[in-house]
Amino acid sequence: MPPILSISNLSKTYASGFSALRDITLDIARGEIFALLGPNGAGKSTLINVICGIVTPSAGTVRIDGHDILSDYRAARGIVGLVPQELTTDAFETVWNTVSFTRGLFGLPKNPAHIEQVLRDLSLWEKKDNRLMTLSGGMKRRVLIAKALSHEPRLLFLDEPTAGVDVELRQDMWRLVRRLQSQGVTVILTTHYIEEAEEMADRIGVIRKGEIILVEEKAALMHKLGRKQLTIQVNGALDAVPPSLAAHGLELDGQGSELVYTYDTKAERTGITALLTDLAAAGITFNDLRTSQSSLEDIFVDLVRERA
Repeated sequence: MPPILSISNLSKTYASGFSALRDITLDIARGEIFALLGPNGAGKSTLINVICGIVTPSAGTVRIDGHDILSDYRAARGIVGLVPQELTTDAFETVWNTVSFTRGLFGLPKNPAHIEQVLRDLSLWEKKDNRLMTLSGGMKRRVLIAKALSHEPRLLFLDEPTAGVDVELRQDMWRLVRRLQSQGVTVILTTHYIEEAEEMADRIGVIRKGEIILVEEKAALMHKLGRKQLTIQVNGALDAVPPSLAAHGLELDGQGSELVYTYDTKAERTGITALLTDLAAAGITFNDLRTSQSSLEDIFVDLVRERA
């Protein structure tokens, strides 16, 4: 089955000479949740804005469900829903009217049942007759999401959808995204919350300085690039790591009671057996061992640091 989004050799250079996107090629499969990670200024929002027709690309092609975003703009745009970062709403309009009006912009007939379901899914039904100016920031964020879903898009972009919102809304968002995925909607999200990508995404993409530096299935990424740590709780306190153990790259905690050994999960040998042998030779005994897996945040920080 062809991808719902196909990006080929996409670049964007502004009149000032600033290159925001550089030769990006990426396919997004139907029904997947794709998380795009990157530091501030990496090009996440620019990429989304190009795909959604808000920014014109300098080079390359973007096709949404087979429709070119430039030559077949109307058909391409009708497939896409966008939840932007900015809280831009008509302050004097009601929730119901603004969401219904957005559906009409796409040339779709009225569907009160669909609008009602969207508002109920986002806990907005009780606020349907409220003017937007009376809503809290979190509720306004929910309205933006409702507007993006009003025309039943098959490809949904969430640009930092939970930035600055409360935990309740974030959890509601996660539940909504999973429900949309179960209905066949493809979701692409940018986020600063690494745990959001770790919780929800099928694949992870990392963008830096306008370039995609990695695209990988989440599980494979964590397996290939993840690290494990072995924490050794020693008997007694150490003042320093003995010189005889220097080759193992051990770290000593502030109290001198724990040694931390970091090893590569993809290496043929972990080195743990040799470490334990050397500990015994150094006369160091221990009363506990525990391991921990590196998080997606650790991996992301390491990737960005390596490419700096």
